[in-house]
Amino acid sequence: MYNQGMLKEKSLKDKTYIVTGGGSGLGRSMTSYLLELGANVLIVSRNEEKLKSAVSELKANCKDGNSIGYKVCDVKNNNEIEEILNEAFNEFNSIEGVINNAAGNFISPTENLSSNAFSAVIDIVLKGTCSFSLAYGKRCIKNKQKGKILNIITTYAYTGSA
Repeated sequence: MYNQGMLKEKSLKDKTYIVTGGGSGLGRSMTSYLLELGANVLIVSRNEEKLKSAVSELKANCKDGNSIGYKVCDVKNNNEIEEILNEAFNEFNSIEGVINNAAGNFISPTENLSSNAFSAVIDIVLKGTCSFSLAYGKRCIKNKQKGKILNIITTYAYTGSA
C-alpha cells in the first residue's frame, strides 16, 4: 500500500486551515493530513462530541508547534459562520484556506424522501458550502490576502425501493 502524500513534509507549516465537517469521515482524514504537513487546523461541526473526540485523537498528529482546535458551527447559520471566521482570523491572523466538507446525509428510499429531508441536505451541502465560501472570500478581500477554497460535495442517494 502506498501511503506517501502528495505534499512535502512541513509544506504547510505556519499555515492555518478551517475544515467544516472535520470531526468525522473524509473531513477528519483531511484534517489529519493537514496536521501531518504542519498546518494549524480549526474543525467545525454541529456535533461538539464528535469535535472533542476528533481533536483529542488528532492532537497526536501535531508536530513542531502546530495546533488543532474546534468550534461548534451550523453552516446553515450565517451568523455562526461570521463568528467562527472572526474568531479564527483574530486567533491566527490569517486563514490560508477553507475545506467545505460539512454534509447532512441519510439513506432513504426515494419514495420515502420528503421535501423537508431534501431541503435539509441542500441547506447544509449546497447553501452551507456557498455561505462559508462567500463569507471567507469577503474576509480575504477585506484583509487583502490570498485564500484557497476546496469544496467537497458529497451526498448519498438511494433510489431503490423500501
